[in-house]
Amino acid sequence: MKEKILVIYGGVSREREISLISGQRVSRALKRLGYQVTLFDLKRSNLASLTELKRHDLAFIALHGNFGEDGKIQSLFDLMGMKYTGSSALTSAICFDKNITYQLTEKITTQPIHVKLSSCDDIEKLDWHHFPAIVKPNAEGSSIGIELIRNRKMLKSSLKRAINSYSGVLLEEFVAGRELSISVLEIDAKPVVLPILEIKPKRDFYDFDAKYTQGLTEFIVPASLDDHYTKRLEELASDIFSALGCRHMCRIDGIFSEGSFYFLEVNTIPGLTELSDMPQSAAAMGMSFEDLINTIVREALRKEKEVPTWNRCMEQQ
Repeated sequence: MKEKILVIYGGVSREREISLISGQRVSRALKRLGYQVTLFDLKRSNLASLTELKRHDLAFIALHGNFGEDGKIQSLFDLMGMKYTGSSALTSAICFDKNITYQLTEKITTQPIHVKLSSCDDIEKLDWHHFPAIVKPNAEGSSIGIELIRNRKMLKSSLKRAINSYSGVLLEEFVAGRELSISVLEIDAKPVVLPILEIKPKRDFYDFDAKYTQGLTEFIVPASLDDHYTKRLEELASDIFSALGCRHMCRIDGIFSEGSFYFLEVNTIPGLTELSDMPQSAAAMGMSFEDLINTIVREALRKEKEVPTWNRCMEQQ
């Protein structure tokens, strides 16, 4: 009989409803593949009972947002001595912090002009001349809390709202161009870049509603790009995956404008709903959803590498 898999989903973040959909879909796929599956809807009230489930062979993390992608649940599984899907606790924490991710990839990526703000004092000292602009939480997912700022008049009030809601915010220039989603999947312990997906929202930008409402976004996969640019983006995605020490899977988001790719962020636990980017890219490569989930599971059950990728990359810098 195949391994016992704990699918942990739900969670306590603003992305709970999306996580519930991802987790249920993963669970159904795992059952069709013949795995023994336990579904665990994580809530504040039942967190302690997780320790009773450590006899499972693997935890499939289908949590999004805080206490899902930020390294906390990964740290708990590390303490329990339990294998889990996705990146390590350290890499998860790094990638969930957009500003730190920018800092660690600045030598290999082109980035929008940006600044992190943490308090109202930072707003008063701000000297910003790039409009339109984007205000977004420094540590959130699913485009939650993003606001498009068209002029200076809107800027201060938007930043104050954001800082009152989040511990840190990013202000960055709005780069007009083609929004691309690049999924990376480990296959046989090597990062494989799936067909690049282009996102065409029917709104000003790819916000939460556009992501999860049927009909509000057109997806083109593979994206219509010259072979030269496709190869460059595949190499860049692989470099980002390795430089940050990602494992099993990730999704890299950015804007393609005038021949340059403006890197925006890395998502270490991509959504797995029917509208999510990674399953669409996998399908374009001929992988069913079950193939995708099984690949992630088999990679997570592999023996750990002697030297973690993240440590090796840091040693080379």
